Formats: sequence, structure tokens, C-alpha cells
Amino acid sequence: MPEIRNMTLNFGPQHPAAHGVLRLVLEMDGEVIERADPHIGLLHRGTEKLAESKPFNQSIGYMDRLDYVSMMCNEHAYVMAIERLLGVTPPVRAQYIRVMFDEITRVLNHLMWLGAHGLDIGAMTVFLYCFREREDLMDCYEAVSGTRMHATYYRPGGVYRDLPDRMPQYQASKLRSDKMVRELNANRQGSMLDFIEDFADRFPACVDEYETLLTDNRIWKQRTVDIGIVTPERAQALGFTGPMLRGSGVAWDLRKKQPYEVYHLMDFDIPIGVNGDCYDRYLVRIEEMRQSARIIKQCVQWLRANPGPVMLEDHKLTPPSRADMKGDMESLIHHFKHFTEGYCVPAGEAYAAVEHPKGEFGIYLVSDGANKPYRLKARAPGFPHLAAMNELVQGHMLADVVAIIGTMDIVFGEIDR
Repeated sequence: MPEIRNMTLNFGPQHPAAHGVLRLVLEMDGEVIERADPHIGLLHRGTEKLAESKPFNQSIGYMDRLDYVSMMCNEHAYVMAIERLLGVTPPVRAQYIRVMFDEITRVLNHLMWLGAHGLDIGAMTVFLYCFREREDLMDCYEAVSGTRMHATYYRPGGVYRDLPDRMPQYQASKLRSDKMVRELNANRQGSMLDFIEDFADRFPACVDEYETLLTDNRIWKQRTVDIGIVTPERAQALGFTGPMLRGSGVAWDLRKKQPYEVYHLMDFDIPIGVNGDCYDRYLVRIEEMRQSARIIKQCVQWLRANPGPVMLEDHKLTPPSRADMKGDMESLIHHFKHFTEGYCVPAGEAYAAVEHPKGEFGIYLVSDGANKPYRLKARAPGFPHLAAMNELVQGHMLADVVAIIGTMDIVFGEIDR
């Protein structure tokens, strides 16, 4: 008699849908998965340990590199934890700028997720559509911080600088005719706020395009409907947050339930799912992009009407202006001390969490009164989602693993930390 036994299969890390560094050891009965064992640690960079050896303000850039698709949201939690220990509140204008960039980051993240998820399941076009809109938002990152990804724009006490009066312009080249450059620069003639408002106005129509491609597409529905179902009770028990929790029908959103910055002044809705499957989580994220555009518009209107400082004037915490630093010896010394030694934070502990695009991203910070953290712990939203992988894929086919990894929106920088 032939011996019938289960087969053990390595899924990733070289698999295109494993997104670089996820290794799953799958126990398979034919095409059906009996067990999944996720192996992590292939991207471990020791961020939490590194933060303990550097002054507080030198670790902001490390936060960008945790979830490298939701850069400013990571910074936000870290900066808020420092501000809680210091007992300071940033100026209101800085709070509005932070909220606006949190939502820009949410749209950036969801566009990356939608493009990659579509590509994993076999939809090529939506990937190209999503990156078309991401390009405009990346330009916003670059305009305020000088870099397209790892911005280091949020600082304890506010933000690095105010929004620029004009957006960078495309230049004519061998690849672009004058007519093409004029079209590309049409919405870049005003201030950065004008550019962001123009984006928020036209973005819902772009979301409609993505939905036209996918929402009623029968192949998309066959790959996502009733795949990876999680009940509301189980989602809470497993520690899910963000769209993974809301997709199961639990209306939990830190922006509404534990508001921070100026979210309590914003008018927006929390989309929730019904069945808790991959399709519902897709619909939740699509609607979140529309709600983000609403919040961005409200921030733009307020920022346009209310000029003011974007950084605290307390020069024990914030560096002097560049102009002062160039012309005044005291300011030069102050600047040098600020960026080399930093500042001492009162002893104590603080936890600050933000509604990150993937869920609750929190920073637990312990200070012993020195100029560097005694202990830093990041609460990565993707970690509990990945921990539930075994439960989500059992009984599904091998091809469904790809859809389930996609619906989790996993980025390993924050999971392996």
C-alpha cells in the first residue's frame, strides 16, 4: 500500500508574495493547508536596542524605518511618547499639520497595500494606478522634509518647519516636452496647501477607478470572498487592530475612541465590515482612503486660515533657527549641544499610541532622567496579525495563503524591529 502523509513546504522568503522576508513553513495535505508556522527575524535590526544608546532626538529617524510604508505615523507615536514624559503640548498649527500628514501617510500606505495585494492576486493594472497617486503624495513628503520616504519631520514640540509656499516644479528634459511639463505643473502653481487640496478633491475619483477594476470583478471576489474569515470575538481575542479588526465588524479606531492631537475636531466616519473576510477588509481600506481625503480637506482649510508657530519656543527642547545659528555664537553652541547631546527627559514611563494605517502602533518609553531612553518597546500592529496566520490559513488552499498575507498588509520592518 502506498504511504499517504502530509508534505512540508517552504513558502518564501524568496516567493514574490512573501514580500521579501516572510518564511512560512506549511504542512500540506495535498493542496489543503493543515498548519502554518511563520518564521520571523530575517530582517531584525535591533531598533529598540539601538534607541537606548542614542539621545532621544536621534532616534526619530529610526522610527521611519520600522514600517517603511507609514513613515510619519511611526514618528508620531515616538514623538508623542517623548512629549508625554516632558509634559509639553505642541502648538495647534503643528497638531493640524501632524494630523494632515498622518492621513496623507494613511493614503500612501493603503495605495501601496492595494497595489501589492492586487499584484499578488494577479491584478496588474491597479498597481500602476496606485503608484500614479502615490507620486504626488511622495512629493509632499519631499517638499516639507527634503526626502521622499524617511522624513524625520515630526519633532518633540512640533514639526521641523512650516509648510512651504510653493511646490517643486517639473523641469523640461529630453523625456518631457514643454507642453507635457506645463500639464504636470498645472496644479503646482500655488502653495503646498493648494496642491494638497487639489489632490484631496480629485482623489475620490481615483478611488472610484480602483473600485471599477476590482470591487465587482468576479475573479477578485473569487479570490477574496469567504477567505480568512475572523469573527469579531476572535479578532479581539487575537489582539487585532486597525482594518483587520474593523473588517470583522468592530468599530474600534483610536482617532475616535482615544483622540489625540486634533482628531476630536475632525468630521469623519469609521468604516466596518460584516463578514470578516479578505473582501471586507479590502472594502474597509478603500473607504478609509475616502475618509482620509475628507480629513485632509478639513486640515487644509484650518491651516490656510490660521498661521502661527509650528514649534515650541522653549530652546531647551528645540534648536534655534538656522538664521540665528549662522550669526550668533550662543545659538551655534546651543545648536551643537542640541544635536549631539540632546536633552534630559524627566524619569518616568509613558505609552503613546496612534491609529497607524495597519492598526495600533504604540511606543512604550521608560526614562531614568538621562538624555537617552532607559527602555523603548514598540507595539507593532502587524505582529498579532502574523501570529494568527496559522488560524487564518487552516483548511484553505495554497493559493489562498497569498490572499491572506496580502489582506494583513504586513511590513516586516515593524514586526522584526
